[in-house]
Amino acid sequence: MKASDIRNTFLKFFEERGHAIIPSAPVVPQHDPTVLFTTAGMHPLVPYLLGEPHPAGKRLADVQKCIRTSDIDEVGDATHLTFFEMLGNWSLGDYFKEDAIKWSWELLTSKDKGFGLDLSNMAVSCFVGDKDAPKDKEAAEVWRKLGVPEDRIFYYGKDDNWWGPAGETGPCGPDTEIFYWIGDGKPELKPGPAEDDQRWVEVWNNVFMQYEKTADGKYEPLAQKNVDTGLGLERLAVILQGKRNVYETDLFAPILDRIRKLSNVDAKVDNPELQRAEQIIADHLKAATFMIADGVRPSNTDQGYILRRLIRRAIRQAKHLKIEYPFSESVAETVVSEFKDSYPELEREAGTIREELLDEEKKFVKTLDRGLKELGQLSQAEKITGRELFYYFETYGLPLEVSLEELAAKSTTESIYKQLAPGRLREEFDAAQKAHQEKSRAGSKQKFAGGLADHSEKVVRQHTATHLLLAALRDVLGEHVKQRGSNITAERLRFDFSHPEKLTDEQRNQVEALVNEWIREDLPVTRREMPLKEAERIGAQMEFGHKYPDTVSVYFVGDPAEARSIEFCGGPHVERTGQIGKFTIKKQESVGAGVRRLKAVVE
Repeated sequence: MKASDIRNTFLKFFEERGHAIIPSAPVVPQHDPTVLFTTAGMHPLVPYLLGEPHPAGKRLADVQKCIRTSDIDEVGDATHLTFFEMLGNWSLGDYFKEDAIKWSWELLTSKDKGFGLDLSNMAVSCFVGDKDAPKDKEAAEVWRKLGVPEDRIFYYGKDDNWWGPAGETGPCGPDTEIFYWIGDGKPELKPGPAEDDQRWVEVWNNVFMQYEKTADGKYEPLAQKNVDTGLGLERLAVILQGKRNVYETDLFAPILDRIRKLSNVDAKVDNPELQRAEQIIADHLKAATFMIADGVRPSNTDQGYILRRLIRRAIRQAKHLKIEYPFSESVAETVVSEFKDSYPELEREAGTIREELLDEEKKFVKTLDRGLKELGQLSQAEKITGRELFYYFETYGLPLEVSLEELAAKSTTESIYKQLAPGRLREEFDAAQKAHQEKSRAGSKQKFAGGLADHSEKVVRQHTATHLLLAALRDVLGEHVKQRGSNITAERLRFDFSHPEKLTDEQRNQVEALVNEWIREDLPVTRREMPLKEAERIGAQMEFGHKYPDTVSVYFVGDPAEARSIEFCGGPHVERTGQIGKFTIKKQESVGAGVRRLKAVVE
């Protein structure tokens, strides 16, 4: 079964069971500073999981584009990916554990309407319980009713059978997972499926959102119980296409074919390092293509830093395969060709994808050359350390192996040859890298607090202020202004928009004054659900690159007949603009060609 057939089968199954099919959100979260990227299918739906009514109803299904960056260094093996697609069905206060489990089992095992998986190769797991929540006996009982033997039901703690929240706070709860045996012979039950990630593949996760994690670390019962499920497209494709890893499926095979045509070495010969290099390039440039299509640009901060890191890691791997530069745009063309039917934004942004990859590749090749020249001077030193080699990796992108090879070729002293024994240098290099990663994580954790699940008064006020800001920018600068992203915390709001040049002091003052005028008018803020075409007809503003369902939620600031702002949004908002407070623009900057950024506060 091809990947496209898997997507269609999943969506059709749940559509027949009363679910509205909604489009994938971008890989960059809207209005959420807790994470850099959309990390799971539930992420864009957090407001609705907390009780905000969804315009499409209480039963939803989708295929969500996801980016996870915590395992970038592990990408290239059989299980880790940066970009992946998550099939999901959702109950917003409607059905709960029994229906969710029953339908997931039916879809996986049915030969007529589903995927026809072999029951004898399956096992499940449930939450064992702890001080925050009890053992999930209810889910286990549903599995027994469906005929799952007792020795195929496993129990695990929070590390394995608990999901969420997506950020520091928000909806979460116990989950029950379905595993499939891809090892040789009959399934082995020891160790359990969650402990054996090579032969047991987790294919489906049913999350029962019964709790909300609060800022002080408590787990409070949710007023609205939800179901959030995730079925990994890539993992299911491995099983249904009879493969051993995701890179052999049709989700990667065409990309790898293109890479092999560009390569000047034969990685098909039993050479794990070269095969891993191919797979890293395929994963990273696929992820980069989707990121750029959703508005991310290479930079030294936030999402742009991750994008730059992925592109540059792919370029470093290309050296192992003796691929000639430039090459990244060629790989991206294959990604666009293979996925444009499911994600039309790829074809729409194909020109931008090509330009950004070419530009970044040219910059990095120059950086690599500078690094190699500087490294040549180190080869004359009497002593070198792994910490110094990490500096060359972090600054110029030189992998440890490349630095060691270069030093071995250029060293003129016996002491250097002795130092190149990899043990000590690698230990020092790894220690420096680990310290850097811990520092980055600590800084990120401090920086990204709050998020979609943060409905605190200050965040809600800031959120509504972004609507007024967009309307004021369009009034002052022109209707070409479109939202290109936002990031809101309790301390400030950050707003990206399309505009070719820096705002003059006069324009900046006009925008600020207009927002404050609308705040003083104490205008009502109202929400309406309406067909997408009707919302477009009345001029409702939407975020660039975002796809919307047939029925949408629209917020009006002011009387709908003469509203100051009309915008697609999932909330939350103040009831009247007078609750916002004084609005002040603190800073403006450029974030890329044709995109400006304003930082502001409300007091």
